[in-house]
Amino acid sequence: MKILITDPIEESCVNILKGEGFEVDLKPGIPRDEIKRIINDYVALIVRSGTKITADIINEARNLKIIGRAGVGVDNIDVEAATRRGIIVMNTPGGNTISTAEHTMSLILALARNIPQANDDLKAGNWERKKFMGVELYGKTIGIIGLGRIGREVALRCKAFGMNVIGYDPVLSSEVALKFGVELVSNLDEIYRRSDFITVHVPLNDETRGMIGREELAKCKRGVRIINCARGGIIDEMALLEAIESGQVAGAALDVFSEEPPPKDHPLIKHPKVIVTPHLGAATEEAQEKVAIQIAHQIADALKGRAIVGAVNAEILQLAMNEEIKPYLLLAEKIGLLHAQLLKGKLLSIRASFTGDVLKNSSQILISAFLKGLLNYLMSEPINYINAPVLAKEMGLNISEKTGESWGNYTYLLNFEVKTDKETRSISGTCFGNSDVRIVGMDEFHFEFKPEGILLVYSNIDRPGMLAAVSSILARSNINIAGLSLGRYGVGQKALTVMSVDSEIPQEVLKEISSVDGIFDVRVVKL
Repeated sequence: MKILITDPIEESCVNILKGEGFEVDLKPGIPRDEIKRIINDYVALIVRSGTKITADIINEARNLKIIGRAGVGVDNIDVEAATRRGIIVMNTPGGNTISTAEHTMSLILALARNIPQANDDLKAGNWERKKFMGVELYGKTIGIIGLGRIGREVALRCKAFGMNVIGYDPVLSSEVALKFGVELVSNLDEIYRRSDFITVHVPLNDETRGMIGREELAKCKRGVRIINCARGGIIDEMALLEAIESGQVAGAALDVFSEEPPPKDHPLIKHPKVIVTPHLGAATEEAQEKVAIQIAHQIADALKGRAIVGAVNAEILQLAMNEEIKPYLLLAEKIGLLHAQLLKGKLLSIRASFTGDVLKNSSQILISAFLKGLLNYLMSEPINYINAPVLAKEMGLNISEKTGESWGNYTYLLNFEVKTDKETRSISGTCFGNSDVRIVGMDEFHFEFKPEGILLVYSNIDRPGMLAAVSSILARSNINIAGLSLGRYGVGQKALTVMSVDSEIPQEVLKEISSVDGIFDVRVVKL
């Protein structure tokens, strides 16, 4: 298997991958057109921030399984396009945590004491101390927006300087925040109102793009200082410039910009009250080595089926690595494939139900497995756990879970009900032990069979001679019956029969079976 690396990376990354038996092509700076031309040869792609992986590249990558980002931000990767193609996008969130937190502190200190400006002035031959009068951090309030790994490390360091630390994070609990010395506030307005310094540590997405603009800056304390070591675009740069010019903001320190590299005449870069660095948050020897090693191990583990770590679009695959759930994933996929071959009409909706806490807690991955089996039969493009839910949504399928007790005395049970414009069909299954998967119900019938091989499925009137008629037709065609399951109510009523056979059933044989009086809806299913 071949892996392509399109940005400069530490040698340790290449060595680890080669040691795992992969063929690695290191091509830093390769043109986009060349990436598109050769990408189909690779199962994995590793980038840093320099290479933009857009939908047109992803759509050429028919064999690509993973895009690995040696670093945190994945805004240079079209994650949505990758997800639709079933490609895992993973990053290395922990590798540059300390480096970015330390760089944030460097900028906070430089901003408080005007260090870069004083340095430049002294080197120009001047000695003006009053011009660069600063402020202490001690006793000041810093507002941290986003209390993930980096935000928490910044909080710890700010506490060491004697700062009052308040923070906003919609996910974190107050109890956890207190462990890092952070007073968690309930809204951003309180951050703006109380903070002497504000630092952002959130990802760039539709919700955070431009989250600090004119309105937000107007709510801040006059003389607030703003720091951004997260992602360009979170702070409205023109609004920030206006606030600095008006004196509402005393100064800013920026490591990231909405456009990178920014234009040389960017007014914020030229402004004397703004400290800038060229996206150096993770630019330490230690951080570069950590993320290089981390992404190599993550990709090797994923490709060899050992673990899925750091996937930003495939948390579902991490559930799939649970040994307890694996046989049920196979079962769900088999049920989906069985449904696909039996259904009549246009798909409208799917309802899933699960018995047993293990299955209920894994409903997301089980539904994905079912959709994988269902859609693989119905669609020409490759389907996997990642893109199956996306494609189902695009098809307009209504997918839901139903609650309530299921029939039977099963500790664990899956049930998937599929509705079309012509019928509704329900199939249930369970597992015995770690690998023995069974279908235990179809529609109103309770019976049991293994979902494997070639199956002859038909409905019939429950009366003498039905089974004998079918058996004799198969025997005359030299088709051996390997197994038999019968779902019935009683003599004279509808029954459902599933036969496992050892060889293909020709169309003329199926027609002959269908012509038997009392037999109808004859299907062949391949599992």
